[in-house]
Amino acid sequence: MTAHRFRLGFLSHLEAHTDLPHLYRAFIDLFRYAEELGFDSGWVAQHHFEDGRHGPGAGASPLTFLTAVAENTKRLRLGTAVVTLPLESPIRLAEDAATLDVISGGRLELGISSGNGEKLFQTFGVPIEQRRERTTEGVKLLYRAYAGEPLFDGGPILQPQSPGLRDRIWQGIFSPEGARYAAAAGSNLLLNRAAYGYSERTDLVQRPWADAYLEAWDENPANAGRRPRIGLSRLVYPAKDKDTAKAQLRDGIEKVAQKMVEGGRFPAGLSLDDYLARFHAFYGSPDEVVDQLSDEQCLPLATDILCQVNPGVPDLDQLARTLELIATKVAPALGWKPEPATIPNVPETLLKRSAA
Repeated sequence: MTAHRFRLGFLSHLEAHTDLPHLYRAFIDLFRYAEELGFDSGWVAQHHFEDGRHGPGAGASPLTFLTAVAENTKRLRLGTAVVTLPLESPIRLAEDAATLDVISGGRLELGISSGNGEKLFQTFGVPIEQRRERTTEGVKLLYRAYAGEPLFDGGPILQPQSPGLRDRIWQGIFSPEGARYAAAAGSNLLLNRAAYGYSERTDLVQRPWADAYLEAWDENPANAGRRPRIGLSRLVYPAKDKDTAKAQLRDGIEKVAQKMVEGGRFPAGLSLDDYLARFHAFYGSPDEVVDQLSDEQCLPLATDILCQVNPGVPDLDQLARTLELIATKVAPALGWKPEPATIPNVPETLLKRSAA
């Protein structure tokens, strides 16, 4: 694989072995540490309620959390991966996102998707069969809002205005049709950590989606002069060695794998290695991770790489060490150059909270 330039990000599900009252502050520290390591962006997944995997709604309000991160960082780009658009008021979302974008100095990357989960939609009082229609209408309204156009004929203009945000809308997709839709809308593309329900390797499934996106992007005259961006979310976990990585990932991987088995998305009785493969995980020593990523078929098209450990749930000090190894060993070998060059020590506050 030929090295290429990309933005380096990490994606958090706001989960850890710590009490919830300490969790937010600890992760704000982690985002600040990622910035000091040179990461270009930090992303937060949205999760509503207790689902047995991600804790009691710790990521329910990613824009609120990222506002706190914005006040504790200077240059780190702040991403949502992803907000379930059909469950939101598009105008309310447009206002909240624009407010954060202004507060942060234009650092927001707004990731959205159509979502899934019948019970979740039922809880919000939204018929799940309307999710695609509501997503389409919501995307159109977001673009009108950030273009400074009236929200409806004769209607008001969005306040605060944040016109640059229009080019920083991302759509999470799960099919080639979704990829073409995102390109037709002028959105950036987010590829999920793993493609579930397929026997093929995730990157082999997703590569045609990325190719379809780029082809549709070029066919849209409204995209002329704009560079398409593809965000690649991947489970990347460098550690001392492969056994150490597996030991630290095991509990989270096996717990979620069992949920997948119960839902009919994974076969039962597989080994930990096989389930890690189903999650399209890259793990082991830094050199092993680099070697594994060298065969990733979507990576050459990625403009942004979002590293995450989910569904693993390492302790916060382990997670901090993982980010350090990604920034100092893995990403540079793939073509990324860290900024700044000097890598600091893990903040004492982060270590104390990890031990709580």
